[in-house]
Amino acid sequence: MRLLLAEDDQDLVVTLKRDLEFAGYAVDLADNGIDAEHLGNENIYDIAVVDIGLPERNGIDVLKNWRNASNRLPVIVLTARNAWHERVDGFNAGADDYLGKPFHVEELLARITALLHRSMQQPGGKLTASGLSLDEEQQSVTSKDGQVHTLTGTEFRLLRYFLLNRGRVLSKSRLTEHVYDFDSDKDSNVIEVYVRRLRLLLGKSCIETRRGQGYVFRNDD
Repeated sequence: MRLLLAEDDQDLVVTLKRDLEFAGYAVDLADNGIDAEHLGNENIYDIAVVDIGLPERNGIDVLKNWRNASNRLPVIVLTARNAWHERVDGFNAGADDYLGKPFHVEELLARITALLHRSMQQPGGKLTASGLSLDEEQQSVTSKDGQVHTLTGTEFRLLRYFLLNRGRVLSKSRLTEHVYDFDSDKDSNVIEVYVRRLRLLLGKSCIETRRGQGYVFRNDD
C-alpha cells in the first residue's frame, strides 16, 4: 500500500518514514501543503497522513481542496494534542480520522490499518480470503493447509493490496503504483515475478490472470 506523509517536522519525518516502511508501506513525502495537495491528486495513494500546520498551505486547506475536487483519498490529520478546534476543523474539512501530537507510532499504525480496511469496505480483524489469513503485524500469511509463510516486504505489500481489492481486476501498472514509492525502481514486469512467487506459496488458483487486463485475487469465501 502506498502512503503520502505530509509533515514538515524533519525529525518526525525521519522516524515516521522508517517505521511506516518497516510496517510495509511505500512512503512518499511532502514538506509543504502545495506539494502535498499536488501529490494527493495523483490518484496513486491508498491513504494520506497530513499535519494541519503545513507551511505554504495548511493541512485544512489541502483537505478542503481535495474534497472539493471529489478526491476521496482517506486522510488522517495530525494535530496539536490540546487543539480540539483543529480536530473539529479537520473533520469539517473531510478528515477521516485524527491523531494528536505527540503520539505513539503503534497507535498511528493501528489507525491507518483500520481506516484502510474501512475504506476498502473490509473492516475489522485480519484480512482473509479463499482460506488465507494475512497477519499485517508479522507480515506473514497462513495458507489453507495451516502453514505460516513469512513474506518479503514486496510480497507483503502486494498481497495486502490484493486482499484489500479482492475480486477486482488490477492492472500491472496499478499494482506497481500502489506497491512502490517514487524512490523505487519501477518495472511492471517485476510484478509478474512476485505474482509467481505468491502463487508458489499460496496455490496457483488464488490469483487469476486476465489477459490484457491484469490480475484478480479470487474471493471464494
